[in-house]
Amino acid sequence: MQNWQPPSDEPPSLPSRPADAGPGMSETWTRDWDPAAPTPRWDVPEEPPRAEVPSWILDRLPAMLFVLTCLTTFDLGGPLYCLGLMTILLFHEAGHYFQARRYQVSTTLPYFLPLPGFLSPFGTLGAVLAMRSGAAQLRGLFDIAVTGPLAGMVPALIATVLGLRWSEVVPIDPAADSPTLGVPLAFAWLADALVERPEGHALLLHPLAYAGWVGFLITALNLFPVGQLDGGHILFALAPRWAHRISRLVVFGAWGWMVYQQYWAWALMLLLLGLMGLRHPPVRPGGPPLGWGRRLLGWATLASVWLIFTPRPFDF
Repeated sequence: MQNWQPPSDEPPSLPSRPADAGPGMSETWTRDWDPAAPTPRWDVPEEPPRAEVPSWILDRLPAMLFVLTCLTTFDLGGPLYCLGLMTILLFHEAGHYFQARRYQVSTTLPYFLPLPGFLSPFGTLGAVLAMRSGAAQLRGLFDIAVTGPLAGMVPALIATVLGLRWSEVVPIDPAADSPTLGVPLAFAWLADALVERPEGHALLLHPLAYAGWVGFLITALNLFPVGQLDGGHILFALAPRWAHRISRLVVFGAWGWMVYQQYWAWALMLLLLGLMGLRHPPVRPGGPPLGWGRRLLGWATLASVWLIFTPRPFDF
């Protein structure tokens, strides 16, 4: 057996095994130093402090964004447009929020996304709320996802009906070089039922009717069965094994349609969807099945996209 004294200015370490150590020699080594001596230290550099957002800003951020979105929509279309569109968005997000609370899923308040009129024809990018991934079971996921679009469509229909009644019928000016709105089927049916338009005349939408049109479009985009959109959640609850494949087909089909039509308005949205991921995150296992009632409601809600979506919102 051998005693070994480590240098005082280096951390304790074991010596190497002697080259002439045979198989019968003990490989147990002792380290003999003063236990009262200070333990060697190695200073680890501290990480620089991270910039943290003050809690009072985070607590008030939803309210501040709501006010800013009211201002941008008011600046774009006036008070009735602001009132109509913000009510549609508020009902949509409230449907998600209260269902999440019902199923005890942790969620934030909705964050409205303002955007000035010179950057957006709507004055907003809509609103979002964040939920903890994997916290809901399939039935809870379905109810949270489907309630938002259904709740938002109620004020959208009311705004559309009232706004169409207050809209003007004007002669078409062939010399005018202004964009026209693409009209979804449901909006066109309501316009034909509520407004008489002689041949050679067009409908000049009231701001409230325009808010209803925007509400139709936003709801339809949310119902596309892709990733973590509302439609993606609904599809995953209805067909978990097929959801990812269908999402990919929808996105690839949209890119193909854009290339064929040479209409690039949806390129940014499709890129963002690709960055967010097309695969739906897992959900908490267990829970009761959806049942036939929810399944019929889910497929009908996804099919309603064909009634409220227009692939070319603006024709220039």
